Amino acid sequence: MNSQQTVLRVDNLSIELPKGADRSHAVQGISLDVRKGEILCVIGESGSGKSVLSAAIMGDYAKGLRHAGGVIDFLGDDICTLDEHRLRALRGNRIAMIFQEPMAALNPAIRIGKQVEEIFDIHAPQMPAAERRERMLALLESTQLPDPPRIANSFPHQLSGGQCQRVVIAMALAMNPDLLIADEPTTALDVTTQAQVLKLVRDLRGRGQHGILFITHDFGVVAQIADRIAVMEGGRLVEIGERDQVLNAPAHPYTRKLIAAVPALHPELHVPSADGEMALRIEHLTKTYNVGGSSVAALRNVSLNLPRGKTLAIVGESGSGKSTLVKAAIRLVDSDSGHVWVGDTDFLALQGSALAANRRRIQMIFQDPYGSLNPRHRVGDIIARAAQLRGLSTKDAWAEAGDLLEQVGLKRDALQRKPRQFSGGQRQRIGIARALAMRPEVLIADESVSALDVSVQKQVLELLADLQKQLNLSILFITHDLRVAAQISDHIAVMRQGEVVEYGTAEQVLLRPQNSYTQTLLAAAPGASELPAAGPPLRLIRPAAH
Repeated sequence: MNSQQTVLRVDNLSIELPKGADRSHAVQGISLDVRKGEILCVIGESGSGKSVLSAAIMGDYAKGLRHAGGVIDFLGDDICTLDEHRLRALRGNRIAMIFQEPMAALNPAIRIGKQVEEIFDIHAPQMPAAERRERMLALLESTQLPDPPRIANSFPHQLSGGQCQRVVIAMALAMNPDLLIADEPTTALDVTTQAQVLKLVRDLRGRGQHGILFITHDFGVVAQIADRIAVMEGGRLVEIGERDQVLNAPAHPYTRKLIAAVPALHPELHVPSADGEMALRIEHLTKTYNVGGSSVAALRNVSLNLPRGKTLAIVGESGSGKSTLVKAAIRLVDSDSGHVWVGDTDFLALQGSALAANRRRIQMIFQDPYGSLNPRHRVGDIIARAAQLRGLSTKDAWAEAGDLLEQVGLKRDALQRKPRQFSGGQRQRIGIARALAMRPEVLIADESVSALDVSVQKQVLELLADLQKQLNLSILFITHDLRVAAQISDHIAVMRQGEVVEYGTAEQVLLRPQNSYTQTLLAAAPGASELPAAGPPLRLIRPAAH
């Protein structure tokens, strides 16, 4: 079969939103095609319509959406006119989806091998049991999973995120589909696992058996794997073309804006501090878990310093110890030994009322802006409650909540609204305002921009830099994204298997890495070599004190 055969042709597709939405169409007048042996990346921010488009190609419309015109031609069949019986025959068979969150796509109570074999139960019920198992193991091996029989006998929770994503890819490949739709399949993965999954996707393209529609908001990923790029904004296709053409000579202002918002993988030279006062000192912190009768060291003698008014980024893969370090530092888990000094107070030595009184000095900005705010409470209640914990009256706390909203770039009328009425970036600003209501000395940002689109991510990073300058905040920034670390940090610590393997200024770590693991992380950053120079670093530098 010709590797350039058109597998999918979308012609003038429009999908209407329900009345009362912020625009009339989720998708309007979209035309594009996908060919066998190529990857077409569809990129856009949240709300651009890219996920609605991918679902429509599967014949799936969310409640309230309506097909309003156009054709989705899949190898001669118009998806828009097929009944549910024929759509079920296509889904998972000739058209397959690789989902963003592998743990949500897998049944936690069923072993991996059985879940893969269920694809054959649906689409090839006459296949003998022995052949099903043989093909299941071959699929796991083809996605480069180690020891397929062990993986097949495992439950999803016993595998890493990257391994679960490979299982989801194996399931998508089970019936050798003509079209693969990958919906943000690497968003939840750390940089080295992401690089491995992207290599697997490129390998699939190289086989020439599938057309691949890759949905993403990450231009670094696009630069690494795309053959062609389609850019969506507000439900419309604003630009489509060959990868190098779109990246190096974008025609549309929106495309240029998205590319300019990609953080550069290099730091700005920072003005050194005039004094050595430390806001946070972590000394010889250790933590061991007992897993299945064996001791597993989650933290191994970790020592770090965060100077006052500066940002220290903690970088590492899943399982490196970043999250355990944060939990131990703020007393969510007990450490085995070590000290955590906030100013001149040993946080780990505090008990009872003394601990409660000092907790406000360290505040968290969480990864998930959707899950970290109570959906039943008004924004004013959420922020004012934090201010009241400092002893403010209800009236004064609400007044301060309004001031804080304005400080993070929102209007005071947001006080009366609920979290569901805001975008992801706006919710993250609310989370920052809540943290500031406690008047902290140290902010811990735990993957706090990883769920955001690149332009929204840029805005939140700039906000943190502004607030740091205004309030002399000290920020401990947890991330797996070296591009983000390059923009926000003064110092970087690289963690692996519970240890700090490299520590220094951002310039030293990113431009002159000494540890081979750091070098591997830098090399694995998506688009590190393919993406053209991005916008200027975001860091707003405070002048050195005199």
